[in-house]
Amino acid sequence: MYTSSDHPLIGIDPEVRFGRACLIGTRISVDDVLGWLGNGMSNAEIIEDFPELDEGLIRACLRYAADRQRHTRLLVK
Repeated sequence: MYTSSDHPLIGIDPEVRFGRACLIGTRISVDDVLGWLGNGMSNAEIIEDFPELDEGLIRACLRYAADRQRHTRLLVK
């Protein structure tokens, strides 16, 4: 499993969810969380549906996505 010091709550394992970035200890991907938020679910609704999550893990997904977006922009310039 690959993790980074910048994102210690996110891991990438080719054997889990086809190598998608997931929250460590779960099979919930960053993309899942972003999709739920993008579809209008509140943090409270996500946590109600997935009690293994908390506010900190949801924020970790947002930080991970923001960093990837920033990194992608730097590569394009």
